[in-house]
Amino acid sequence: MSFDYNTTRSDLILSEYGRNVQNMVKYIIDLPTKEERNKYAQAVIDLMGFLNPHLRDVADFKHKLWDHLHIISDFKIDVDSPYPKPLPEAERPKPVHIGYPQQKIRYKHYGKTVEALIEKAKSEEDPERKADMVQSIANFMKMAYVQWNKDNVADETIIKNLSELSGGALQLDENINLNKVEFRPQNARQKNNHGKNRQNNGGKNRHQNSKQKRY
Repeated sequence: MSFDYNTTRSDLILSEYGRNVQNMVKYIIDLPTKEERNKYAQAVIDLMGFLNPHLRDVADFKHKLWDHLHIISDFKIDVDSPYPKPLPEAERPKPVHIGYPQQKIRYKHYGKTVEALIEKAKSEEDPERKADMVQSIANFMKMAYVQWNKDNVADETIIKNLSELSGGALQLDENINLNKVEFRPQNARQKNNHGKNRQNNGGKNRHQNSKQKRY
């Protein structure tokens, strides 16, 4: 006795129609006369439309069903279709090769976005707006540094990196204070939250005890 496992079955060409439809199409391909193939093909088309009612909202949904019939048959079915038979090349186009980015990022923890923002700030002519942009970029760099390195960073390091990335075109005063960003380990956060909960619970208990003493 042999068992039919998914691993031994042929691949589903269009899974939304299921294996039964695919087996029916395979059966139609082997029918001896075109009259029989046309008859059963129309029945399968009606079944495919019933199984996928959302296709009724698609323009020329009947055309889409007949195209799917040919695709499921691996373009081997010989029937009189009311629409032109699709070509395998048109249904299986090769994806365009995207390629790898060739641009090098000097500091990966800041990312390409920071470099783009710096170039934008360098071209800004309004001094007041430019100063605001530089301040915002430095704050963002500090946040990105902490997230990537999982360590606290001095403002002097951010100011130095900003100057290096901008080729000396963007400067911040050394005594300026950037937004406070700190890396806090998960255990420390849990410990602090646990301590806060104990303090809150202790306050609630003292409040309840004082109310009991009154009455």
